[in-house]
Amino acid sequence: MSVSRPPIVTVIGAAICNPEQSKTAEIVGQLLAESGAILVCGGRGGVMEAACRGATEAGGFTIGILPGIDPQKGNPYLTVVIPTGLGHARNSLVVQAGQAIIAIGGGYGTLSEIGMALKIGRRVIGLGTWHATNADGQSIGLIEVRTPEEAVDLALEVGSNGDYVG
Repeated sequence: MSVSRPPIVTVIGAAICNPEQSKTAEIVGQLLAESGAILVCGGRGGVMEAACRGATEAGGFTIGILPGIDPQKGNPYLTVVIPTGLGHARNSLVVQAGQAIIAIGGGYGTLSEIGMALKIGRRVIGLGTWHATNADGQSIGLIEVRTPEEAVDLALEVGSNGDYVG
């Protein structure tokens, strides 16, 4: 007997973000929840909290993979909190957990997650985030979109049957 699993999409971005990024993340979270997807993130503030707020308010399920050991450091919109004690190394778990990654804004932590995700073959969709090119200036796989709807649609295309790529 096979169990049907919902899609899992990772949302990454800065722990401190501007209002536009926050609104974008909230809409992404809402759309993921409405589609039945599980949202995974780093579990802290900024983009992560906004995405979780959108998902939770739409009745969705969220998972936060925290860098520290204190579950109380997670944002208040997490359904499941996973404290790791791994610091920045937890970024690897965050990107491996999702079948696709949506990056919204972000700093160096987001950049490291984008790199790891591309390295393991995950689809990475960017909304106003870093640009990924090789030394020759050629794109290396980051898909840049303009709207939360485009981002979620592309993320859900990957492994719509619950399978992972990479």
